[in-house]
Amino acid sequence: MRILLIEDDIELSRSLSAMLTQQGFTVTVCGDGEEGLFYILENAHDLILLDRMLPKLDGIEVLKKARAAHCTTPVIFLTALGSLTDRVAGLDCGADDYIIKPFAFEELIARIRCICRRPQRMVNTALPAYGDISYDPDQSLLRCAGKSCTLSRREGELLLLFLNHPEQMLPRTTILSRVWGPEAEIEDGNLDNYIHFLRRRLRSVNSRLVLKTARGIGYRLTDAQTI
Repeated sequence: MRILLIEDDIELSRSLSAMLTQQGFTVTVCGDGEEGLFYILENAHDLILLDRMLPKLDGIEVLKKARAAHCTTPVIFLTALGSLTDRVAGLDCGADDYIIKPFAFEELIARIRCICRRPQRMVNTALPAYGDISYDPDQSLLRCAGKSCTLSRREGELLLLFLNHPEQMLPRTTILSRVWGPEAEIEDGNLDNYIHFLRRRLRSVNSRLVLKTARGIGYRLTDAQTI
């Protein structure tokens, strides 16, 4: 499970990160609201631990912007602001839980386990699709107008990311983090190779969708009819 910890107290973030890592979690640490929001919008984490009083952008604003961008990742506020008004404001802006500092680490772990047990907020049984294609993750099968081809695991993960964000320019860092993992050490050319493979797959089924390149920025899946 990948956890994003957004906390400006250096000592607290170090100790929490170490203890969470000992529990088997993968932890990314951010020290201010702007950096934290950047990582949230990459959608590369399974849970967010968010302080309320942060430099550059406070926790409430971070969460509001994240929810406005359709981020559904569970969020637990970790904060010293413990009045009833503060708790209500935090939960109303989209938090899943609210823990008041100081807290016992055992309680935090219990709250994390509780969130992990919750069912997903939405179950979508339809196959991911856009334009003239659909993709069946269970069979690793790309379909288009009666034609089909099988994708490798990495090609499938890459296609799913684009299908979830059609017509959106995805930065290279976001793609690498989502498909290969936030801590993966890979050569930059690997992404270009897989983009080439995926373009070839789309051509093989005669799809009108194309992967457009923004040099030095990233890639966008778009319908050639709209270009």
